[in-house]
Amino acid sequence: MATLQTSIIINRPIDEVFAYVTDLSNNVKWMTGVIAAEMTSPGSVNVGATYRFDIKTMGMTLETKGEVTAYEPPTRYAWKATSGPFPMSGSTTFESVEGGTRVTDMIEAEPGGFFKLAEPLLIKQQQSQMEADMKKLKEIMEA
Repeated sequence: MATLQTSIIINRPIDEVFAYVTDLSNNVKWMTGVIAAEMTSPGSVNVGATYRFDIKTMGMTLETKGEVTAYEPPTRYAWKATSGPFPMSGSTTFESVEGGTRVTDMIEAEPGGFFKLAEPLLIKQQQSQMEADMKKLKEIMEA
């Protein structure tokens, strides 16, 4: 299983950062390759809520469906894929620090099939992408 993690400090209050990151409609603005993201269950975001992402990567458009596994405003949000190219899960934690909020994003994935063959390249690409996405999030939130 591959584990990827990155962290950044955003100069905004923790409540604002948590609200922005957990509003899936914002994901298309700061996450590379995300072309659509939406909640698919009625009501507000909470544990058990479901979602759908369409991601364009490596020349393919992939749909991933998932479920929220932790929703603890304003400190933690976690999810797991219920369908998609391979099993994966992740979490984002938020911590108040001097000058803003430390955001730590972590993903665990078990690539299979074609993705297993390309795993070393995929991991390197995804780690770089996560770091670039966090910088873009910071840029948007601090603008």
